[in-house]
Amino acid sequence: MRETYSTSEAAKRAGISRVTLERWLLAHKVRPSKKIQFDGGQRHWRWTINDLERVRIYKLMHYREGRGRKKAVPLGRGRLRRTPPDI
Repeated sequence: MRETYSTSEAAKRAGISRVTLERWLLAHKVRPSKKIQFDGGQRHWRWTINDLERVRIYKLMHYREGRGRKKAVPLGRGRLRRTPPDI
């Protein structure tokens, strides 16, 4: 098993999109333990297994908060379609 993961890899492992993870990162909701600073102000974040566990816990507690859960609608042949919640 690897020691650290990129933001894209961490998002995949947590079951969320990269954009969602970056949004949480910018809002200081989650934080990786390693930051690599490059010339020109660019930052590269590295996520450890412990960081991924904190992201998963945050996801369980807050993901889709205030918007409800997506509902699955049967399409036949065992397939489902995701639909927005009723308003």
